[in-house]
Amino acid sequence: MRVALFIPCYVDLVSPEVGVSVVRVLRSQGVEVFYPEGQTCCGQPAFNSGFFEEARGAARHFLDVFGRERFDYVVCPSGSCTTMVSHYYPFLFRELPEELERAEGIGGRVREFSDFLANVLGTEEFGARFEGRAVFHCGCHQRRELGVLEEPQRILRNVEGLELVGWENEELCCGFGGTFSVKMPEVSVAMADEKIRALEKSGADTLVSCDPSCLLHLKGRLDRTGHGTRVLHLAQVLDPRRGRVG
Repeated sequence: MRVALFIPCYVDLVSPEVGVSVVRVLRSQGVEVFYPEGQTCCGQPAFNSGFFEEARGAARHFLDVFGRERFDYVVCPSGSCTTMVSHYYPFLFRELPEELERAEGIGGRVREFSDFLANVLGTEEFGARFEGRAVFHCGCHQRRELGVLEEPQRILRNVEGLELVGWENEELCCGFGGTFSVKMPEVSVAMADEKIRALEKSGADTLVSCDPSCLLHLKGRLDRTGHGTRVLHLAQVLDPRRGRVG
């Protein structure tokens, strides 16, 4: 199977190690991975701010870049960016038939990382080992738009040495919300603090998510408040080169 890797801009700039782990996990399953050169932001920040024409410009570039080569799927380590391409590109181009066809063609093959592992490859056990007690945070787009909540948790339960525990109000937003955290920082911080209080009560030493944007936000707040909680993307937990972590 041949897949194109779609790396969100904040992964590229802030947490490139997540992208590296994604590639390692996919290759360990015999997947041929290639990275389309020239890819940039999918346009979600502009779209969320109501700048639809600017978002269409970013979307057109995405369609051009990912339309150059043949692939079976596009894999993205972010539920929110996956949702942008698969759900909102058709909305952006709904009155432009030719571009709508292109958007639906590529968007239909874009899959979030854990969704691809569980529902395309049909694999939820990777021989991974990770010592710790973890909670899983499911980002809002992944939960409410993609409906991929149970898959990453089942995968985590198959990680040797890792205890996955529940936490209060786990369905609540972390407070990032893209431009929301910039426009309403006080509310955003309060929401993050609510998640951190629940994390403390859970007794977990590790926070795992499939959305690097949520992890960026929560890790920033954890660091600011002096917490030593490990914050990791699912791909980093499964990375075959990570080895034993204690």
